[in-house]
Amino acid sequence: MAQTRKRDPKLYQLYLGVDGGGTKTNVALMNAANEVVAEGSGGPSNPLRVGVETAVSNIAKAIDAACDSGGVSRGDIVAATLGLAGVRREDIRERVRDSFVSRFRVRKSLVTTDADIALYGTTLGKAGLVVIAGTGSICIGMNEKGEKFIAGGWGPVAGDEGGGRGIAGEALHAVAKASDGRGELTKLSERAAEYFRASNVENLISAIYAPQMDNSRIAGFAKLVVETAQEGDKVATDILQDAGFELGTAAVAVIRKLGLAKSKIPIGCVGSIFKAGELLTRPMNAIIHPVAPKAYLIEPPLVPAHAAALMAMRNGNGVK
Repeated sequence: MAQTRKRDPKLYQLYLGVDGGGTKTNVALMNAANEVVAEGSGGPSNPLRVGVETAVSNIAKAIDAACDSGGVSRGDIVAATLGLAGVRREDIRERVRDSFVSRFRVRKSLVTTDADIALYGTTLGKAGLVVIAGTGSICIGMNEKGEKFIAGGWGPVAGDEGGGRGIAGEALHAVAKASDGRGELTKLSERAAEYFRASNVENLISAIYAPQMDNSRIAGFAKLVVETAQEGDKVATDILQDAGFELGTAAVAVIRKLGLAKSKIPIGCVGSIFKAGELLTRPMNAIIHPVAPKAYLIEPPLVPAHAAALMAMRNGNGVK
């Protein structure tokens, strides 16, 4: 008589990783064998921009999408790491965690920054940096002592240099100046009118200051800035070079603060803006290498959502 094989409960335990920003949310579910078994996406989950409840609702929708696509149950989630933009303040992290735990009953849940999970995806807990250039921009690093430092992450009013919102803002400045005769002509003018659905450049004012216009929508224009630069437009190219300079400057600030100038360290490049390639990374390297000649830019081995899931599995998030 054949023996019935016992069900190993660990194989059915899932670890949730969330990568949430100002534009979208990506989630990954990982099993105990380090395998990503399901992924999903949803709307923005930066609580500073959309509020805590909307952020958690969008995370929930992304989790449901992942569970549906992977044929798994949210009830099998035993630990979670939520890496979100806009949660540098402890009180905001606590509010997000409380809301998340009340919905999912996953007590082993940690809320941290999107920069922290991207850093882990780059270094797997070792010394190094990551530069994020998505809707916003931020750089975080860690040295051999485990000390961390952040540069950037100040949002659309005081920061976002080198991120989508910053690049789009500079592009709109250039379009305005070109329209008035204060600056060089650029293909960005027609691209802006098309993207913001204005009948012509002069009507852009009504479009970009419309009540429904938000930072995510404006930041999305950065994609066309990248494409216009890749087509050889000088104004767009200059904007991306300035963006690379700003991102490199943030990295240098972190390197100096952590005493990593002489170390051979990886600098992960995360975010949609890095699709610009060397238009962005060349000026970054020009700023970084004179200070830290052994540092090198890489595409992180783990995307942030996968890194967050691995963090949830490996450390149990320190919640008992």
